[in-house]
Amino acid sequence: MESKRQIRIGTAGWSYKDWDGIFYPPELRSRKLHPLEYLPRFFDVVEINTSFYGHIKPELARLWSRKVAAVNPNFVFTAKLHRSFTHSPLAVMEPTSAATIKPSDADEAQAREGLDALATEGKLGALLIQFPVSYKNTSLNREYLDVLLRQFIEFPRAVEVRHSSWDNPETLAYFARQNIAFCNIDQPLIGRSLQPTEHVTSALGYVRLHGRNYDQWFDCDNRNDRYNYLYTESEIAGWKEKIERIAHQAEVTYVIANNHFQAKAGVNALELKHLLTGKRVTAPPPLIDHYPELKKMADPLYDDSTNPNLPLLA
Repeated sequence: MESKRQIRIGTAGWSYKDWDGIFYPPELRSRKLHPLEYLPRFFDVVEINTSFYGHIKPELARLWSRKVAAVNPNFVFTAKLHRSFTHSPLAVMEPTSAATIKPSDADEAQAREGLDALATEGKLGALLIQFPVSYKNTSLNREYLDVLLRQFIEFPRAVEVRHSSWDNPETLAYFARQNIAFCNIDQPLIGRSLQPTEHVTSALGYVRLHGRNYDQWFDCDNRNDRYNYLYTESEIAGWKEKIERIAHQAEVTYVIANNHFQAKAGVNALELKHLLTGKRVTAPPPLIDHYPELKKMADPLYDDSTNPNLPLLA
């Protein structure tokens, strides 16, 4: 992956209680180290999920940027656009469409503040604009998307649509004209859900792996249950081939594992990193203990004494 055409692999989010003792070693908490002082030792991108639920505070964006830069200067963030721009306020009860999405002027100002702070620090790789499966390809929805893309034109943008009505030559041509990345996703195929694609419509390639937990995707007691899925070796190998084809056409390709339950995203992201580089990778020791299949491709990283600025973990 050390080439002109970059592939950046990481996870969707970094702050999950069920990662403690599985991805993050116990001493991380006892030594009061931030997760962003640990995760960049293994990956070079992470997708900010919290920005979907609450706007990024500029001071937090600057803090995150400086913490990751001290550990891995090459590290960047991608960030989800706040849900007020992409989901109905009653998305659980009604379909999302241009008629039901209701962002305010304050939402735009606050969203831009956080994104600007990341961009100023040189740490914003892309803005992810994520719509639900109920957001279909209609003339009204296309018009709304057009306005939204212009609102945030200063940022590198990727659009995730989940309904198959968007998978057509007209949409791809429009994205290409607007210099917008089409987000290729892996999700449970239910009804007219978008199937896995490998589209490239800008200098950015984008891939998100949600898992394939068909049974609990729409019918689960806890929203985290839908992400309780570990990709098999053959499933990951299939995506490795797709990612290579995407990366051949893009300048930078972001690959984000979103199957975060019990750090399974970390496992599959490391597997992809191994397959795409052809090299053994380093992994958190507790992750290897919890998922011993990683021993075939990963070595535990306990510290990095070669970097005097990096907090050591003994």
